[in-house]
Amino acid sequence: MPTEAPDKILDCQHMLCPMPILKVSKAIKEIEVGQTMLMLADDPGSKPDMETWSRRMGHDLLSVEQEGKVFRFLLRRTK
Repeated sequence: MPTEAPDKILDCQHMLCPMPILKVSKAIKEIEVGQTMLMLADDPGSKPDMETWSRRMGHDLLSVEQEGKVFRFLLRRTK
C-alpha cells in the first residue's frame, strides 16, 4: 500500500452487502478527482463487490489487503 495517507477513510466494518458498496458510492463523491479513499470492511463478499464496483464505475482500485478478517481497499477517484 502506498505510504501517503488516504484523503478519506470509510469504515464499513460490521456491515453486510450491499451496505459497503452503497456507502462507498456516496463517499467517493465527497472527495476530489485524483484523491484517495481507504475503505475498511469485514464482509468476505466485499472483495469481489469492490473489484466489480470499481471496474464498472471507472475508479482505480489501487490495492486490496487483508489483515485478519478486515479488508483494506484503497481507491482513487478518477471522474
